[in-house]
Amino acid sequence: MNEDAYSRQIIGAAIEVHRGLGPGLLESAYETCLAHEFSLRGIPFERQKVLPVHYKGEQLDCGYRLDLIVGGLVIVEIKAVEELAPIHVAQVITYLKLTGCRLGLLMNFNQVLMRDGIQRVVQNL
Repeated sequence: MNEDAYSRQIIGAAIEVHRGLGPGLLESAYETCLAHEFSLRGIPFERQKVLPVHYKGEQLDCGYRLDLIVGGLVIVEIKAVEELAPIHVAQVITYLKLTGCRLGLLMNFNQVLMRDGIQRVVQNL
């Protein structure tokens, strides 16, 4: 499967989670429920994947963790904030650079409609 196919599956799962929970919870609740929804749908993913930083020839564990990575291709960064800020997009861009992935989905579950809280972030796609 490619990034776009996974993207459609991820968005469908996120909308389902949002329908069930609505806005107003912590990011960790949405992450847990989205991971469960991925499992129910047979979507391959890793949760809280350690993301080392390579600096001057050394691999350093700086404590970065990806919320979710789907199929090894799409990074999913979950937020539950009033409004997405440029720093959130910058965070996903950095994750894309560090992993070599080309697509990230920034998802803000603190929206009335989930579709208004989804932002695609691309790197060399």
